[in-house]
Amino acid sequence: MTARTPAAPPSSRADLIGDAALALLAERGMRGLTHRAVDERAGLPQGSTSNHARTRQALLEIALARLAHHEAQVLGPDELPPADGGVQAVVDALALALHRYLTDHRPLLVSRYELALEATRRPELRSFFDRAGAAFHGPVIAMMTQAGSPTPERHALSLIAWCEGLMFSCAAGSFHSAVPSLEELRTGFAELLRGMLPDRQG
Repeated sequence: MTARTPAAPPSSRADLIGDAALALLAERGMRGLTHRAVDERAGLPQGSTSNHARTRQALLEIALARLAHHEAQVLGPDELPPADGGVQAVVDALALALHRYLTDHRPLLVSRYELALEATRRPELRSFFDRAGAAFHGPVIAMMTQAGSPTPERHALSLIAWCEGLMFSCAAGSFHSAVPSLEELRTGFAELLRGMLPDRQG
């Protein structure tokens, strides 16, 4: 089983607005994200989103913060590889996280791509986006360090880039109808890490 317990419902007005914004980004794209549309999607009185996030930038930041929250829930703390688990533990954890993204959270990926593209045009959003993403770099660097990488930062970059490319291809690219199985992802990660850590297998 790879499914997790459904995420807890929004606990605040900001969470509700953020979830509605992410859903709209996935369904309609950036042009479909308006304060009025968020009100309608969230079931809020007209003007509620504008009162909470007066500018488009503020609305995008709320959506991005909620995106980071959801992405952090894909793999629970109890499922992270232990420090003494070796390469196989890293393979299993990464394959599980990626499989969940591609099977249970595809709309989340689409909304992330919408926000990433918008960040290329908005320096203030770029900074916010980069800070949110940086929170995920540390754990990957730590995993590579634990696995015995002699250059964990460089290997973490390669690993993240490989994951990003696979997620885009399967969520929005030419392989969107051919999502790899959990076992196929395990094989892919094992092959990748074997090239990085040739003397640390087993």
